[in-house]
Amino acid sequence: METTTKEKAEFRNYDQGDITAAVKEHYRKMRSRQTYEYVLRMKKKYLTFERPMDLWEMMERLNVLVDVSDPDLNLPNIIHLLQSAEGLRAEGRPDWMQLVGLIHDLGKAMYLFGADEDGTSQAEQWGLVGDVFVVGCALPDSCVYPEFNALNPDMQDSRYNTELGVYEAGCGLDNLHLAWGHDEYLYQVLTNHADNKIPEAGMAMIRYHSFYPWHSGGSYRQFMTAKDEQYLEWIHDFNKYDLYTKSPVVPVYEELKSYYMPIAEKYLGKGPINW
Repeated sequence: METTTKEKAEFRNYDQGDITAAVKEHYRKMRSRQTYEYVLRMKKKYLTFERPMDLWEMMERLNVLVDVSDPDLNLPNIIHLLQSAEGLRAEGRPDWMQLVGLIHDLGKAMYLFGADEDGTSQAEQWGLVGDVFVVGCALPDSCVYPEFNALNPDMQDSRYNTELGVYEAGCGLDNLHLAWGHDEYLYQVLTNHADNKIPEAGMAMIRYHSFYPWHSGGSYRQFMTAKDEQYLEWIHDFNKYDLYTKSPVVPVYEELKSYYMPIAEKYLGKGPINW
């Protein structure tokens, strides 16, 4: 896939001088504040589905959000979404997968009604973006900046600091609580959306694309089922478009909207989505 001039080894480099300080501080906050109790509280607070808003309005709102956890791209998030979708389109991937590329980070629009204290605002993004991990069990060394694992209060609690924690072996990824962020938020919003016809593979891509300690680090296998092995194949297929399409070349949103709008209506309907 020749969508960028960067080599693959140059992506997700967390030791890039000026970038490092801000990204590292983001992950220090995320790891030290995202506890089991916090995640349950965020789900109760944000998964109310009471904010009807047009898909394209949410897309445009992302034009002012820069993901502080991303060491590869210092551009508004909507540009990354367009680059992902266009990478999929260029390789003739199914229309539903192109749509997933276009919307997979749309949960970051949670910042519109987020709060600094929750880490879900433009200023404080530690509950919004970044690699996610399982809360309620021991944190693995496959997390980026694993030295921050010990800062998590749950790691001092015997209920949460073992390999299984509050879960059972082989319970399946769908029964785990992951760190709160845009993946789970968008997944739940679309699951609640009656007109959603995105295939199961696409929904898994949305829900687990930031779960790097699992899909790239090899952790959490104690929870996996045969279904999760299928998830892993889907995520690996999708993530090359999520990662390796990042480029300083900026697609023109207004020019592309006319192509993607009929696809969005095919799989999500024409009405507003309740966020």
